[in-house]
Amino acid sequence: MTRVFDAPDQFADTALQGFCAANADRVRAVPHGAVRAAPGARGKVALLVGGGSGHYPAFLGYVGTGFADAAVAGDVFASPSAAWIHGVARAANRGGGVILGFGNYAGDVLNFGSAAERLRAEGIDTRILAVTDDVASAGADDRARRRGVAGDLPVFKIVGAAAEAGLDMDAVMAVAGKANGATVSFGVAFDGCTLPGQGTPLFTVDPGRVGMGLGIHGEPGISTRAMMPAADLARTLLEPLLAERPADHDGRVAVILNGLGRTKYEELFVLWHHLTGMLTEAGLTPVDPEVGEFVTSLDMAGCSLTITWLDDELQGYWRAPADAPAFRKGTVTPPVADDAVEAGAEAESRIAQGSADSQDAGRCVAGLIGHVARALADAEEELGRIDAQAGDGDHGQGMARGSAAAAAAADKAVAGGGGAGTVLSLAGDAWADRAGGTSGALWGVALRAWGQTLGDRDRPLPETVARGAQAAHDAIVRLGGARVGDKTLVDSLVPFVQVLTERVTAGETLGVAWAAAAARATEAADATAQLRPRLGRARPLADRSIGHPDAGAISLALCARVVGANLPE
Repeated sequence: MTRVFDAPDQFADTALQGFCAANADRVRAVPHGAVRAAPGARGKVALLVGGGSGHYPAFLGYVGTGFADAAVAGDVFASPSAAWIHGVARAANRGGGVILGFGNYAGDVLNFGSAAERLRAEGIDTRILAVTDDVASAGADDRARRRGVAGDLPVFKIVGAAAEAGLDMDAVMAVAGKANGATVSFGVAFDGCTLPGQGTPLFTVDPGRVGMGLGIHGEPGISTRAMMPAADLARTLLEPLLAERPADHDGRVAVILNGLGRTKYEELFVLWHHLTGMLTEAGLTPVDPEVGEFVTSLDMAGCSLTITWLDDELQGYWRAPADAPAFRKGTVTPPVADDAVEAGAEAESRIAQGSADSQDAGRCVAGLIGHVARALADAEEELGRIDAQAGDGDHGQGMARGSAAAAAAADKAVAGGGGAGTVLSLAGDAWADRAGGTSGALWGVALRAWGQTLGDRDRPLPETVARGAQAAHDAIVRLGGARVGDKTLVDSLVPFVQVLTERVTAGETLGVAWAAAAARATEAADATAQLRPRLGRARPLADRSIGHPDAGAISLALCARVVGANLPE
């Protein structure tokens, strides 16, 4: 159980501040993350790593010479928002571009992808590195769907060393692709973890059983087995990895035996004792093996085994010196600290001044968001009930928190003279920051894309509003990958956009067109009850989902109706 905290919702931020204070010789605090106190050379490719908090040493403990240039920290087990990632990435940029590294989870894919688009729009070469090492989460023929677990350590270490060596962006990404493709992991859990402020674990494993292949947030595993002796457990960890040994590989491997937070080091050493013999029997030669905690899950009881199949190039970067708070190898000469850290992450978003007409429209937008926030607060319990049928039941809470933050940000933007586009864009950023999760990320990218279409110069015409709706749709589909029929909010959004565009094009007023679009979105949301989920956390519980609508589609339709009912004539 997590016992040391103040307010539970301040746990991650307070831990971040404490980490930076304890490692002031190596890191410098920036909002929502940390960068190297002594930045790398000018023109160097920067590696930013990150994800939810609760996994230390991942990801803050990796920041240092020869490893990562920066880390961004979300709330516990929640992806950092696109705005947070964007700010820390700007602070880390040394002129050679930025690689955004994270474990392959839906919320991270959305938020890091959205941040990458914003950075590219500013002229910063930005690439995505989603680690996909967990063999339990998908087969070798579907590697892109695998989760990122303790393979984060060797992949990020190798990539960081390549960047430190001065390779250009394309060359570093080639190394990244090779390292990620060569890394596999398998984990087991004996008991679940407990979130700050919660009295019960996030998940449980029956006494005397071992959960096979659980994710680092308690995502479903593939089976449970009876507790077994250490030698059998070691073999259980190793066998799924040996099955993916590349043909004709010479046997050199980086090996990481990783504790998940509550498994004692002595227990890991017992496992390692057995693994050394098994690796030799398999014809494998460990190169600088690591045994300890590298990617944890708060106080989860369990462990994982990771193998990276090395060649000469990967071995060189794996063995290269590094000096980070939680990972040190060899001897490095850190660069001299300078004042070159970008100020972009430390400055609040400047509110772009809109024209008089656009400011007037911005006030209207802020008012509509306020209506949406009040409606979602009223619907929080019902949305949570719907989501609990096949999800984790937090959709109502996330929507209520996100929309409330969006309403406050919109009001602040209006007070600062923002036009309609700025009001909507900053509201989207705040929604994503506060809501967390996949739905928060989706609403954040959607509202920002819509706001960018509206702009700050003119009063938005109905045609502009419809184009903004299409831009929001395009951003969600591009970053989230969902399609109609996947049982997501897209099932409600697509007909909304189609009807709104058709009616506006036909010459109807925005109010009439919007009302028709909202009605069609509501019908489509109700119809999701008959669909089987094909994406997200509900996918493994597809049978439980039948007969219940998708919470994301329902909440989107609700928002559409509320806006329609409050649009000015």
